[in-house]
Amino acid sequence: MNDEASIDALMRRLEDDGVTVETLVNNAGYGAMGPLAELPLDELRLQFETNVFALVAMIQAVVPGMAARGSGRIVNIGSVSGVLPTPFSGAYSASKAAVHALSDALRPELAPFGIHVVTVQPGAIRSQFGATASAGAASRKLSLYEPLAGAIRARSEASQEKPTPADVFARKLADAVLGDHPRPVVRIGRASSLLPFAKRWLPARLLDNALRRRFGLNRLG
Repeated sequence: MNDEASIDALMRRLEDDGVTVETLVNNAGYGAMGPLAELPLDELRLQFETNVFALVAMIQAVVPGMAARGSGRIVNIGSVSGVLPTPFSGAYSASKAAVHALSDALRPELAPFGIHVVTVQPGAIRSQFGATASAGAASRKLSLYEPLAGAIRARSEASQEKPTPADVFARKLADAVLGDHPRPVVRIGRASSLLPFAKRWLPARLLDNALRRRFGLNRLG
């Protein structure tokens, strides 16, 4: 939903059909994987256009109707990668961290209108995300990081290591967000609790060294 005209057309179609939006799930997105020092800026912009700006545009489209009815639910799909960024996922992780921050601001802003805002921070969920991200990473030329091309592809595909099936994720998500008092933050999937725990409690230097080893960065330089 990066196209403003498409969002406007969707809202007009819903209005013509007499459909009111009670729940918005912002789930669209993609991952531009690769070292930030060599990532084309156009891809960084597209990363934020898709994962952040389109999300806000959809929220702005549905909030007036929700506020008028005095009820609604907005579910923003973030990621544990937005809590604990890793090498070669900087652009994606930053966009998801932005989603988390936006959700934190929206919760108190929209509460007076009866609108709940839920942030979902999934771990590994089965999808085509890894294959798409890996193909994008493989299409880019590398310079400083050419020796780590394999590690970059591995990071691109990490979300598909022992993933939670999509139907299981959907059922757990529905149970978590459709109750009368949904939790502000919901974590589902492998490593969805472990990575935030590591980010909170492990010293930054220890984490950095572990990540350098995990992705082969200790072999560079």
